[in-house]
Amino acid sequence: MTEAVQLFATLLALSANAATIALVCAHVVAQRRPSTGAGRWAADALDQVASDAVVLAWLVAVTATLGSLYFSEVANFTPCTLCWYQRIAMYPLAVVLGVAALRHDASVRVYVWPLTAIGAFVAVYHYLLEWFPDLESGVCSASVPCDVVWFREFGFATLSYTALSGFLLIAVLLIPPIAKER
Repeated sequence: MTEAVQLFATLLALSANAATIALVCAHVVAQRRPSTGAGRWAADALDQVASDAVVLAWLVAVTATLGSLYFSEVANFTPCTLCWYQRIAMYPLAVVLGVAALRHDASVRVYVWPLTAIGAFVAVYHYLLEWFPDLESGVCSASVPCDVVWFREFGFATLSYTALSGFLLIAVLLIPPIAKER
């Protein structure tokens, strides 16, 4: 069962990566070529996403939160210090984005971006430690080291990679659409 959840989490992370790249490309095209067909199409697509962006970001945060709880409480993967820091950044996002979704409050980005930036920074450092354990700076304990890799799907996707994917997608979902800024 745990292997299936690992694969599912990895596929969700890869889907989040694809969505993040698509959204960033749409923002670039809409901003750089606003009067062309592609620019208008990108701006229209961003407008469509913007109407549900807070709800989508909330779904990402809830999925990441439930996934982390599954891996620690059901699969018995003991979270390291950096895992806890990532959780400290992700768990409040599930609550804050949930409230914002209920209130239709797109201004929540002011509160969300700092948490996603901190979480992404920790996830990048954690991911690097999984590949290069010599980078460890003393933040992790000897009893639960941060360079333990509980799984590595497709040769590269780990728990910290999935967390990073979630943080990045949440941040990009909450970028205001170019069309609404004009």
